[in-house]
Amino acid sequence: MDQFFDFRWKLGIDGLSLGPVLLTGFITTLATLAAWPVTRDSRLFHFLMLAMYSGQIGSFSSRDLLLFFIMWELELIPVYLLLSMWGGKKRLYSATKFILYTAGGSIFLLMGVLGVGLYGSNEPTLNFETSVNQSYPVALEIIFYIGFLIAFAVKLPILPLHTWLPDTHGEAHYSTCMLLAGILLKMGAYGLIRINMELLPHAHSIFSPWLMVVGTIQIIYAASTSLGQRNLKKRIAYSSVSHMGFILIGIASITDTGLNGAILQIISHGFIGAALFFLAGTSYDRIRLVYLDEMGGVAIPMPKIFTMFSSFSMASLALPGMSGFVAEVLIFYGYKLFNTPNSYVFDSGPRELFVSISIFIPVIGIGMYPDFVLSLSVDKVEGILSNYFYR
Repeated sequence: MDQFFDFRWKLGIDGLSLGPVLLTGFITTLATLAAWPVTRDSRLFHFLMLAMYSGQIGSFSSRDLLLFFIMWELELIPVYLLLSMWGGKKRLYSATKFILYTAGGSIFLLMGVLGVGLYGSNEPTLNFETSVNQSYPVALEIIFYIGFLIAFAVKLPILPLHTWLPDTHGEAHYSTCMLLAGILLKMGAYGLIRINMELLPHAHSIFSPWLMVVGTIQIIYAASTSLGQRNLKKRIAYSSVSHMGFILIGIASITDTGLNGAILQIISHGFIGAALFFLAGTSYDRIRLVYLDEMGGVAIPMPKIFTMFSSFSMASLALPGMSGFVAEVLIFYGYKLFNTPNSYVFDSGPRELFVSISIFIPVIGIGMYPDFVLSLSVDKVEGILSNYFYR
């Protein structure tokens, strides 16, 4: 079998995957810290979080197409269990919806991987290095591209396939939400850059205008849907769908600046999305309210959490265009209505402050000095783009 299929355990990191790998480690550490309040089956909970972590690291750093697919699938099972065991009221519905969407997308990913691996030579090759230099007939390349695009459009929710995300995020425990928003969504973007741009450049140059159109529609649509949500977590989830539209536009503009911007946005939204979900969840632990029209006047009993939420919303506002507007409206909405029950609520303890501040520092740092992230990916981006002009 090994002789025939050439399936090796090949791992490697280059400028494109270094950022997401570091981000994954950082967010997972903070998410396990955020999961202190989980008491029911806590050992299983943390085991599943770490299983999720290994799947994410594996898919970010695999240099073999079949290994990439296996890690991509390994990542689904812990998420499903975390959702269906520790979710909210509609947890089974949202977990089933999640697994159907993502597993349905992975079928296309598997077909694409096997097609790319089996095409061409007598011996099937699955490692990236040989696949990058392989050239396909245009029609076949377009078919591969569509397959991979469907698979990644479910993960990085692209407009018609995004409906699992608000349900999943509305129901999951918030430390799971941190991992979902911070890393799971980035796997789709990473796959688009890694496979669709590197392996299939001709098809990408055909499809990229359409991707730009879809990305623009998605930014506007998701930001305006987000304003209509009553559930705080769903509102943040829609705003992250809107952020993903920016990444899509950056990938579709086949330019240096655009691709670097997409990678930077992957990292910055990883921090900000995780922080917003953490603060929403931890304030839910305090006051047991999720709907915004009941949450008025939170700023008075919980000033520290309110301050952190405002600052992250401003970060969300400054980095992309519209979805921060959502967060801003959210804050003013909560600040205006004073119908809060006057019970004494604990403000954030040291653990919450530590998590929030340790996410806040890199957000400010990247905002002040983006070369931290850009210097990682510049050479890789030039390498990817050289295919588009010289071939």
